[in-house]
Amino acid sequence: MIKNILLVGLGGSIGSVLRYLCQRWMAYHYPHEFSWATFAVNITGCFAIGIFWGITFKSFDSNESWKLFLMTGLCGGFTTFSAFTLEGIGLLREQRLFLFFSYVAASVLLGLLATYGGMKLTR
Repeated sequence: MIKNILLVGLGGSIGSVLRYLCQRWMAYHYPHEFSWATFAVNITGCFAIGIFWGITFKSFDSNESWKLFLMTGLCGGFTTFSAFTLEGIGLLREQRLFLFFSYVAASVLLGLLATYGGMKLTR
């Protein structure tokens, strides 16, 4: 268990630093009222978790450590949006369409409401 926590923590640390650097770079080079930096990080993270999923399930089936480090840690630290999309794809692959649409809609709407609620609460 300790090994798994360390793998997730190490990957998460690297992912968080990469997110910070990417967002700073994008904001500097592409200043705009639309958050291109967060958008780019989210899309890049989704692409990366797709690649890591493919690699780990093809090449490292018996090695849970790589999955924890790459997907939970690195991608999770980089952007939790990638985990959200991977879980959504899992529901689609299982043909659980109602649950998929419910999960996506509830996550986005409730996430927005929770953020707004937290902001209002602290004013």
